[in-house]
Amino acid sequence: MEDTELEELRRRKLAELQRQREQQLLAEEQARQIEAERQALLRQILTPEARERLGTVRMAYPDIARLVEDQLIMLVQSGRLDRQIDDATLKQILRRVAPRRREITIERK
Repeated sequence: MEDTELEELRRRKLAELQRQREQQLLAEEQARQIEAERQALLRQILTPEARERLGTVRMAYPDIARLVEDQLIMLVQSGRLDRQIDDATLKQILRRVAPRRREITIERK
């Protein structure tokens, strides 16, 4: 009797693990699809130079790059952005969004 109960328990645990793995794979696929859609939209919004700059910013400050991307996508989806963003415009956006640097001066006595 214990063997059948133990086997049933193993079978249920294996089925549960398989369901969890399938859900995880589905979630990963959805995340990849969403990211691909974001990148396609950003290719439409940004000029090649602006995309390159945003990529550089993403390497150094991923949170700032994500914030700018989100803002640009929201503007397009709401219909408030009707032209491509060039490099100069992206620089202005980044200046507004990026935290201000503090000047550090060291004085020796």
